[in-house]
This record gives sequence, structure tokens and C-alpha cells, in this order.
Amino acid sequence: MSKKSVLLKNKERMSRADAAAFLRQLAEKLESGKIHLAQGTREVVMDLPAELVLEVKVDDKPRRRMGTKRSLELELEWYTGEDAEPRADLELK
Repeated sequence: MSKKSVLLKNKERMSRADAAAFLRQLAEKLESGKIHLAQGTREVVMDLPAELVLEVKVDDKPRRRMGTKRSLELELEWYTGEDAEPRADLELK
């Protein structure tokens, strides 16, 4: 069994409006069937299949000093076919 390979990872603080704008851009790219993320010199280009799996998860983590930390995770999963070539990076273009 081969190891999981992280092609790109990003975590940043932003306003709710900026997060919504990013998700709208991502939704448009998702609908088009191709997502290109770029971050610095790294890039990931993903050709998406017509059907994929969407996972939505909400977690609460109690924190002593700060109260409860809540997170909302959205994950899209699919298998790459022989024609698809995974590439690398993070900036939504």
C-alpha cells in the first residue's frame, strides 16, 4: 500500500466575505470540471469527473481558555483515471 501524498495544503485566517468569495470561485471551477490551485511556486491542476463524493463534517472541540472550537469541513473525493494526471500548487485561478 502506498503512502498518501499531500500535493498542497493551506490554512489562513480571512474574513467571512473573503471565504465566501473563495468558495464561490471554487464552485465555478468545480462546475467547469477543472480546478487550478497555485501557491507560490507550487501548482495543482485537477480535472474532475462528472460524479464525485462530497463529505460534509462539523466538529466541536472543547478548549479550556477559548471555549468550544467549531469546524466545518468540506471534502470532495474521486479516483483519478488513466487519462488524468495529478499535478501541484494553491491559488484559485
